[in-house]
Amino acid sequence: MIPLKVNRFMYKAERTQQVNVEQLHPTFAARVTGIDLREPLDAASVADIIAAMDRYAVCVFPHPEPLTNEQHIAFSRHLGPMQPTPILKVTGEVKLHERVPYPEIINVSNLDENGNIYPETHRKTMFRRADQQWHADVTFNENRATYSALSARIVPPGADTQYADMRAAYAALPPSMKEKIAGLVAEHSVWYSKQRVGFPEPTEEELRSAPPAQHPLVHVRAGQTSLYVASHASHIIGMPVDEGRALLAELTAFATQPQFVHKHAWTVGDVVIWDNLAVMHRAPDYADLHVPRELRRTTMRERAFTEAANLGMN
Repeated sequence: MIPLKVNRFMYKAERTQQVNVEQLHPTFAARVTGIDLREPLDAASVADIIAAMDRYAVCVFPHPEPLTNEQHIAFSRHLGPMQPTPILKVTGEVKLHERVPYPEIINVSNLDENGNIYPETHRKTMFRRADQQWHADVTFNENRATYSALSARIVPPGADTQYADMRAAYAALPPSMKEKIAGLVAEHSVWYSKQRVGFPEPTEEELRSAPPAQHPLVHVRAGQTSLYVASHASHIIGMPVDEGRALLAELTAFATQPQFVHKHAWTVGDVVIWDNLAVMHRAPDYADLHVPRELRRTTMRERAFTEAANLGMN
């Protein structure tokens, strides 16, 4: 179990600048300084990032300016197999355009290819609003997401992202609940979570781009047992649908209590890396029809890709 105390320590490595890690929450999340993700990373820096991620699961790397797309991709390649292209299709969305001309980068934004705010009726607006539910990225794909790295470019005040520590939540579950959920498997569908908040019936194109996947409710990540639930989890295999959904809702409510949650207030230039196998997160509810917000994300996966199909994104 992670010590329930604020901890500040210093990694030592062969570099010109020392790396400081300041814990931000009693069980997880840290601010890391001394590593500039705009510069090429040496082996010691990569090792320090991985060690901090294993310990804290959410790490904030502040920078005086946003990373370029090229810098973002370059450091992400050190963190595991990178999702090469966002195959999941939202009908009517332009995938690559002048704002984000790289297939490795997902545009987490309410801005279209011309820099205009998407209107209320656009499928992209409805799709992104579903991210306000607690979720982990790409749980609906068989090749799960490990790290997500989000770089802030335009961030309105108050549009904060929340993270929930699934390791601490599992540790705090009553023994009877741990016994109940041991060995259970949930099916995850991105279209289930989107439709829960008003996304229209998915098109055939959308359904083909992201079929569902199944994953255990409990797993071990970096030596610690963690829950693996998300808004994408539609039902539990072998359990009546209503009963399974009630259990998933109970686990999510338990895991997102204030003692397990950290809120990140964004500053332009921040890069936040989180471990989707150890935390959930949710996007802010803000005036998305009036105020621009733009962040860009890379996503790493458990395994390298052998074919350009069914990659998924969120």
